[in-house]
Amino acid sequence: MQEFDFIVVGAGSAGCILADRLTEDGRHRVLLLEAGAADRSMWLRMPLGFAKLYQHPRYNWRYHTTAQPELADQRVYTPRGKVLGGSGAINALVYVRGQRADFDDWVAQGNPGWSYDDVLPWFKRLESHPLGDTDWHSGSGKIRITRDAVHPICDAFFAACAALGHCANADFNGAQLGGYGVYDVNTRNGRRDSSGTAYLRPALRRANLVVHTQALVERVLFDAQRGAVGVEVLVRGQRHRFGARREVVLSAGAVATPQLLQLSGVGDAALLQRHQIPVLQHAPAVGRNLQDHLCTSFFLRANRSTMNDQIRHPWQQARALLAYWFRRRGLLATTVKAGGFLSTAGPGGLPDVQLYFNPLSYQLPDNGGAPRLTPYSGYTIFFSPCRPSSRGSVQISSANVHEAPRIDPAYLSTGQDRQAAIAGARLVRSLLATRALAQVTAAAMQPVPAGDDDDASLLQFVRAHSGSVYHLCGSCAMGSDARLAVLNNQLQVHGVSRLRVVDASVFPNITSGNINAPTMMVAEKAAALLLLHRP
Repeated sequence: MQEFDFIVVGAGSAGCILADRLTEDGRHRVLLLEAGAADRSMWLRMPLGFAKLYQHPRYNWRYHTTAQPELADQRVYTPRGKVLGGSGAINALVYVRGQRADFDDWVAQGNPGWSYDDVLPWFKRLESHPLGDTDWHSGSGKIRITRDAVHPICDAFFAACAALGHCANADFNGAQLGGYGVYDVNTRNGRRDSSGTAYLRPALRRANLVVHTQALVERVLFDAQRGAVGVEVLVRGQRHRFGARREVVLSAGAVATPQLLQLSGVGDAALLQRHQIPVLQHAPAVGRNLQDHLCTSFFLRANRSTMNDQIRHPWQQARALLAYWFRRRGLLATTVKAGGFLSTAGPGGLPDVQLYFNPLSYQLPDNGGAPRLTPYSGYTIFFSPCRPSSRGSVQISSANVHEAPRIDPAYLSTGQDRQAAIAGARLVRSLLATRALAQVTAAAMQPVPAGDDDDASLLQFVRAHSGSVYHLCGSCAMGSDARLAVLNNQLQVHGVSRLRVVDASVFPNITSGNINAPTMMVAEKAAALLLLHRP
């Protein structure tokens, strides 16, 4: 059995950072295993290419949830990256840390060392920010952050927010999260700058790093005295065993990491016994505490030009492709940029809803495939409550690693979340009623709640027009109580030695906003924990 110091399972947003940091001093030999493909497609480089990757079977796991009772039994589409770079290679590139209270709550749940002040240095270590070295940013990290100009129609959204008394925010990753403005995105010279490109690609030249793609790990191998000692994996259909002299690290994401733990005998004993899997460690919290941001969509027809008018015709699309190909500029070098974090209680309150304003209108085909542009000028507004309280689960559906697990986010399963959704819908309705947005709107392309709609009508609108915003996390959470959490604050699996988890599944609670930046921060901090640890 070929041996390495560390085995990292999953080359996603976290795994790529671990592979780089664990090999950079040359002392450790690391094996990185990715179930998906190599990242060779041009769509993976192009910022707006995420639309092409939305249903791409080669680069996307294309999961669906179980039927959601609060969403009319909808089985919500849940894309996950299946490629070097993981979901960070196919996402919309919005780079948001979250707010101070998110991480202070991690500490309150039994995780010293994870407060906002504790994690800020690791966020700064990640980024090369246009503001350079400040109290909040660094200019020398590996992920390039940019902040580009927005489409002119975004000014109407900003004016609408101001009309309701909300303040502009020039830096969502600075002193405070609240306000409206332009999102940071992780791009470099017109290209996506994921952890796969910024961390892993330079590290591939190192002799002490071995990377296998199309390598599906079937289970973690254990020794009664030493704990996790390796993995059993199918590499392009051939079964192999690899040994770990120090540790096995699971970075397969909020769906695949709990699935792999359960297949390896670490999970709720009743679940494992039901699927005839020998129980190595009764760990009832594995797969529980699943969280996601539910996103509600408003599609509007505009009475002036939007991005639809720039790429509606085939000749315009060809011109945009040429502009990108030769100059890395133009529409295909952009992504969603305008939005904000507002308080549904009114200006000055704690931000509790995230908004996205997209100067583009499209349709999602019922039978899959890439989003299709609408044949008219349009724009969209989406909102997500920042801190949902609903908690779901990920559970294996069989002992077969090839069978997708049951993903149940339990959307809107608490009264608190239903009230937050109603408040968010009411906020967007108020924005649309402002003079600023009314002046650029020709019609709503779906029934928009009227000003006199009651709570029940608003909630019904949310149920009919919502889906995942693809921020699954929390399914192997950190915490001091092994009955309620999977990991300790060092990211070690309770009751099992030499086994850690480093990905979005470790979040005790979801952060306020997009989770790619916090996931990469966890990996930076985890790499330091791994290198300081001495077995």
